[in-house]
Amino acid sequence: MQNLTTLDSIVFFTYFLIVASYGWHVYRRKHGAGSSASHDYFLAEGSLTWWAIGASIIASNISAEQFIGMSGSGFTMGMAIASYEWLGAASLLIVGAFFMPVYLRNKIFTMPQFLQQRYDGTVAMVMAVFWLLLYVVVNLTSILYLGALAISSMAGLAILPCMVALALFAAAITLGGMKVIGYTDVIQVACLVLGGLVTTWLALDMVAKLDGGSGILHGFATLGSVAPDHFHMIFEPGHPYYMDLPGLSILLGGMWIVNLNYWGCNQYITQRALGADLPTARAGLLCASFLKLLMPVIVVLPGIAAFVLQKHGALGSALLQEGELNPDRAYPTLLNLLPPGLKGVAFAALTAAVVASLAGKANSIATIFTLDVYKKALHKEASEGHMVWIGRLTVVVAMIVAVLVAPMLGIDKKGGFQYIQEYTGFVSPGIFAMFMMGLFWPRTTSGAAMFAAIGGFLASVVLKLLPRWTGMPEIPFIDRMGMVFVMCVVGMVAISLTSRAAPQAEFQGGERAMYRLDQTFLTGSLLITGILVALYAAWW
Repeated sequence: MQNLTTLDSIVFFTYFLIVASYGWHVYRRKHGAGSSASHDYFLAEGSLTWWAIGASIIASNISAEQFIGMSGSGFTMGMAIASYEWLGAASLLIVGAFFMPVYLRNKIFTMPQFLQQRYDGTVAMVMAVFWLLLYVVVNLTSILYLGALAISSMAGLAILPCMVALALFAAAITLGGMKVIGYTDVIQVACLVLGGLVTTWLALDMVAKLDGGSGILHGFATLGSVAPDHFHMIFEPGHPYYMDLPGLSILLGGMWIVNLNYWGCNQYITQRALGADLPTARAGLLCASFLKLLMPVIVVLPGIAAFVLQKHGALGSALLQEGELNPDRAYPTLLNLLPPGLKGVAFAALTAAVVASLAGKANSIATIFTLDVYKKALHKEASEGHMVWIGRLTVVVAMIVAVLVAPMLGIDKKGGFQYIQEYTGFVSPGIFAMFMMGLFWPRTTSGAAMFAAIGGFLASVVLKLLPRWTGMPEIPFIDRMGMVFVMCVVGMVAISLTSRAAPQAEFQGGERAMYRLDQTFLTGSLLITGILVALYAAWW
């Protein structure tokens, strides 16, 4: 691996200074206005524009597991892995149309708060503790470690210093509050998109040169002719990667649970929009949906290009690790082929993705701990200023824990994208069932919600281990999630119908008028839907 040149370092530190200076400017302007309320710190209540919300959602979502893990999946299985991104774009529209009106009407600031208002305090506290553990041990550690791994391979530094530097940079942004995060994320996303497109352009141009051509259009055409199997979105049974992406289940089954749970029931995603009014929140989600359409161009196409280049011997042994081909090395290898200057841009883009995502997770951890655990169980009379101080302390502690724990988890051996999916997939069906039934069926009881949370996890474990116990064929991950979700919904209906429903004095359910769409959101949603239909029709 090459190290950064002086020009690359100058480009990178320019990015660092711009983000740091702008973040400090936003913080001082906010501080000068005397805004110290906890809701302003955690949610930037009423101060984020639609474009800041959209950019911040994508910045929190896209990180090293996409750049490294999804690009590696593009190398092996092709464009089909883009379903995570493109159905995510569709899921954002559903969240904006049906979830956000209920959240905003009930002045929801955290996901545990929704569970308390909709069910009871026990359900809320159990899930708050669970989410804190999941966000710190799975999300924060994986992003930090994978990000440090990728950056160390480019900069020629040890992993631990890279982890510490990323944690310090992200913590500094997070300590300024959600408003600083939201507006610096606009710069982060601009850098992410610019650097990502530069890498894609280089990769496609390299592919074009394999047969004497040049340019990205020629390179894209070459990808289609040399690797046509990498442009099938739906795998048939018997396909080598059917277990990862099981055919029509992608469009009709468990993939929707993955995405709707992530985009609609996830603190560090919905938090960006919860401080806005409904039109602004919906416009922000629409903006994020359009950006989501672009992500496969940035993270999947380079992986396919690396496959074609490797097939023609153009990458030599760069993708080999201990004598074996490692697809997760595809993206870092392409970055190291960039010329001086452009490599600095790509390096800044990767750093921006990691730092923005770390800041988003850390802020959500602080929000849930402060508002849903500390305020309710440990110090009910805490002042606004004290809660902000506790939130900042939580950010520091979470980062320290992540730095200490991440190297022990073997994240790089499991693959970052698979690591996150493996551990969150055991609980996603139950959590999504709990939210869906709570949002749209007033009869659902708190006992049914606890059944979904605990029973969903146990059912996932049983279905995972059942093939080992019985010798039956293994169930694809996506199908297993769909089956567990159905089990949870059936169980919740049965429990609710045989139990006495408690009154929900604090919770206001959805009324038909709440779901009425404005013209901008409706038009944008139809456009995105049309693009998705065209993409799947072209590459079925």
